[in-house]
Amino acid sequence: MIYKIYPLLVFLLLSFGRDSKNTTELKKVTIKSIAKVEKLTVDAKIESVYHALNSNNFSLPELRTFSEALKGFYLLKERGVVQKDILTLIDFSLSSNVKRLWVIDMGTNTILFQSLVAHGRNTGEEFASAFSNSNSSFKSSLGFYATGEIYQGKHGASLRLDGLERGVNDNARERGVVVHGADYVSESFIRNNKRLGRSQGCPALPVELTNEIIQVIKDKSCLYIYHPSRGFSAEEKLIS
Repeated sequence: MIYKIYPLLVFLLLSFGRDSKNTTELKKVTIKSIAKVEKLTVDAKIESVYHALNSNNFSLPELRTFSEALKGFYLLKERGVVQKDILTLIDFSLSSNVKRLWVIDMGTNTILFQSLVAHGRNTGEEFASAFSNSNSSFKSSLGFYATGEIYQGKHGASLRLDGLERGVNDNARERGVVVHGADYVSESFIRNNKRLGRSQGCPALPVELTNEIIQVIKDKSCLYIYHPSRGFSAEEKLIS
């Protein structure tokens, strides 16, 4: 598609070369047209990847959520900020009573895990609605993270996270926002309390899945927490 459009745009640009005013206006139109073509090409590629995913008998995330996650994943891989072909996606637009975390191997286009995941106690009840980057807020933080190292904490094996968006989640390590297991992340807790349990801001997982998941996603893989209250559009917010 691009190879058909670019020559036309260049031809039009040269055709108006004698009139500086027309040339300036055409340059603006050309730049906008190229940007639009590039966006359509990226969106088409992402949609193709999405429809080619091996669900592995899990349900798929929403296309919009996956698209935002994959755009950031590609950018962070290009910059060398994340190094593994593993993408973890958390969709906080969904009820905490459903499995809203996916771990995807982008090298094989295969969903490896789908799991329950908790949000912070001050982020909401069943649904997440309020987010913070501040210490002692007991709220979840949105955006892109690079996974760090595994350590033994009060919840057992846990995984440190480094927030990659300034003012959004870059205090994650200082706040102690980590991936850990918790007994309140379970179907039985939902049955007894009508909602999943909540953390102090960490994306907590079911105890029985925690070790297996953090072993896969540790050491510089990409984790993205989505909510429709904000979208990923500004590359400059990502910390290189």
